[in-house]
Amino acid sequence: MENKILVETSARHIHLTAEAVETLYGKGAELTVKKMLSQPGQFATGNDKITLVGPKGTLAVSVLGPTRPSNQVELSYTDARTLGLKSVPVRESGDVAGTPGLKLVGPAGEIEISEGVIIAKRHIHMTPADAEVFGVQDKQVVSVKITNDSRTTVFGDVVCRVNPNFALAMHIDTDECNAAGAFGEVYGELIK
Repeated sequence: MENKILVETSARHIHLTAEAVETLYGKGAELTVKKMLSQPGQFATGNDKITLVGPKGTLAVSVLGPTRPSNQVELSYTDARTLGLKSVPVRESGDVAGTPGLKLVGPAGEIEISEGVIIAKRHIHMTPADAEVFGVQDKQVVSVKITNDSRTTVFGDVVCRVNPNFALAMHIDTDECNAAGAFGEVYGELIK
C-alpha cells in the first residue's frame, strides 16, 4: 500500500500536571513507567487509574506520562455520554481553553478541574522527513483510508502533526476504531 501509516487506537486517558499527580497520589508521588508508547518519551504509567466523575457517571482512566503543563482528559463521544458531559469539543491535544471540566479522584485525593476534557481530533504524528515523503506540512488536513474485509472507512479531517520528536503513526479514538473495524495491526493510506 502506497502512503502506508500505522493506525493506533488511543483509548480514554488523562495527562496530569506534576501538582495534580501529588494531589491525586500523595505528596512526593511521581509517575512511573509501566510501558513505553509509540511516541518517543511517552508512556503508560504503572500508577493506579484515576476515576473521572461526571454529572451522570464515572469512568476509570489510565494515566499517561510524562507530566504536562495542564491537565487534559481525552475521551470518545461514548465516554462523554457515559459521564453525562455535554458539548465536549473535538480538539487537538493541548487546546483545552473553554472545554468542560470534571472531578478527578485518585487513591490519595481528588481535584476538580474547570477545563481540560476533549475528544482528541484524529491526527498523524510524523517527523519532518516523514512529512517530506508524504508531501504534507504541519497542520495540513488530509484523509486516511483504512481498508479491511468488513468496514473499509475513509477518515477525513485528519491533522498532520509534524515534529522531529514524533514517530509515524495515526491516532484514532475507540469509537472510530470500532466504526472502522480497525482491530489489531492496522495501516491506513494517506489521501490528500
